[in-house]
Amino acid sequence: MASSSEIILSNQVHPGDSTTETVTGDDFKGDGYYGRSDGFHTVQYSLDGFIGTMVIQATLAVEPTSSDWFTLTETTHASANDSSSNADGGFLYNFTGNYVWVRAYISNWTDGTISNILLNH
Repeated sequence: MASSSEIILSNQVHPGDSTTETVTGDDFKGDGYYGRSDGFHTVQYSLDGFIGTMVIQATLAVEPTSSDWFTLTETTHASANDSSSNADGGFLYNFTGNYVWVRAYISNWTDGTISNILLNH
């Protein structure tokens, strides 16, 4: 079966006033929705000066409620100038599971830009 690639979150710009923002992306179909057996997914996100926490969530529920979502990966970028937690550039995360839905969730976001988050499966 052919793979698919789609942008699950695009062009999010923090207002730059040091307020704490939260963004919950829309639900996007994962491998489990299509009945694919490999369950292999890749998320790529592109950031510029991002300070916050990038979370990728998934669910096995066909019609999920807020309590059905769980965290697959959580990456905190403490500071744009922190060399141990660089928040500029592209980042990849691979995960395997027959997840029905996948979404992006951004928390504790205080600065920077999310150019896009791309889901491949």
